[in-house]
Amino acid sequence: MSFLRAIVATTLAGLLTIALAAAPAAAATPDSGLDKYLTQQLTWGPCTSLVPPGAGQDSLADPRFDCTFLTVPLDYAQPDGRTIKIAMSRQKALDPAARIGSLFTDPGGPGGSGVTFLPQLAGGLATSELAKRFDLIGFDPRGVGASEPAIDCSNTVEVDAERADLDLDVSPAGVAQTESEEKAFAQRCVDRVGTDVLAAVGTRDVARDLRVAYRAVGDQKLTYVGYSYGTEIGSTFASQFPTEVRALVLDGAIDPAQDPVQARLTQSRGFQRAFDGFAAVCVTRPDCGLGADKAGASARLQAILKPLITTPIPAGDGRTLGYNDAMTGVITALYSQALWGFMNEGLTQVGKGDGTNLLRLADAYYERAPDGSYGNLIEAFQAITCVDRAPITDPKLALDISRQQNALAPFADPGVGPSSALELCAFWPVEPTSAAGPVVAPGLPTVLVVSSTGDPATPYEDGVSLAKQMKARLLTVENDGHTVALQGLNKCADDIASRYLVDLTLPAADPRCARQPPA
Repeated sequence: MSFLRAIVATTLAGLLTIALAAAPAAAATPDSGLDKYLTQQLTWGPCTSLVPPGAGQDSLADPRFDCTFLTVPLDYAQPDGRTIKIAMSRQKALDPAARIGSLFTDPGGPGGSGVTFLPQLAGGLATSELAKRFDLIGFDPRGVGASEPAIDCSNTVEVDAERADLDLDVSPAGVAQTESEEKAFAQRCVDRVGTDVLAAVGTRDVARDLRVAYRAVGDQKLTYVGYSYGTEIGSTFASQFPTEVRALVLDGAIDPAQDPVQARLTQSRGFQRAFDGFAAVCVTRPDCGLGADKAGASARLQAILKPLITTPIPAGDGRTLGYNDAMTGVITALYSQALWGFMNEGLTQVGKGDGTNLLRLADAYYERAPDGSYGNLIEAFQAITCVDRAPITDPKLALDISRQQNALAPFADPGVGPSSALELCAFWPVEPTSAAGPVVAPGLPTVLVVSSTGDPATPYEDGVSLAKQMKARLLTVENDGHTVALQGLNKCADDIASRYLVDLTLPAADPRCARQPPA
């Protein structure tokens, strides 16, 4: 199984998950059997005892952060059955006398760790009003990061092998080989994680965990900032518990009304648009790794990278850069304009037989630690995605999607032709727990959806759609990166989001923030 195939087929077509609305709340009395969870006493302590080395522990070693485990039922239909642990990290409000409550956050994924994201968010907020008036809380969704049990299907050797596996043979034999690898991975997850856990890691249940979390810390309603896939957690929470929302900021929105095919094609357009933006800037520079021809930038990129299919190049520390990792590095850099210069340097390096920069970008995507180990982001991404959407099981449809993606995103097309190979989710051992559809949230207060005009992973139009479904205020930001609010990238966007989170004040009409030049 090629991880690049998963990235191109799922990231370009729905990075950080294909959006699916959660099923409605199952019971008229959602607290039934949950009192012991909602009223549990949390024991906070040093994060170094909770987060393993190499997984963000260094940043959490600062004593201003503390961590805990939240206990929740594995299956909410059986609250007296097996329990699991949700890892949480916290920075207490800097001004306790002015404290409003807790501000929960998730960075995306699915599979991203909110626990290790918290120091980044807290560092950006510094001594702002948000940091003064809220306990900032990051959490690892069930199965992710430090939460227990973790979705851990592959060891280091297996992850390295999957990164190197090309899966570019589109012949019947090649398709059969690719699908056999997908089946083997699914079986490995069954053997190492168990179907009971795999069936319970969907966003539907993450939203239920978030409800337990805000109640357990003593808040009356939820205040939450979600980025990318984190917007799906937020919109799912809103659909299940609309009257329990105090404030939601959803940035880099996933559109839950899109079917899987629409989502794939929208994302393909988004990443090609981002690559074209990079190329337009690059060709104006004398050191552009793509040369001086913007019109042929996609073809030039593939001309640079395709030799790596057969001949990987040195990339430092005895490692090599192959085609998969090179493309993953490019895709990673398209998330943020701040990475474009590093990527450009990397493309120039490849022309000189050096793969250092692009391999570093790929390592960042896979969260590879300096000792060569990996977190479980990719495995969690795949497992959660497969229970959050209906799989595509028709080879003809898979072939048509592949053909359209190649046409819409030529920068990522290696030129081997479309493939009818079915993706991992077609062979997943448990059924989806969610279904595609718009958010229906009667009683939801007006919330804030943030969408960047040039977001490659969650295109602008997805935010427009989500805001319409949620009857939310839409904040449009002229920005080419993936997500923007509360990150110091655009003061206008930060001010609007902060004012709303603190005192629930929103502009009378949908606001728009102009592009802010880099500092």
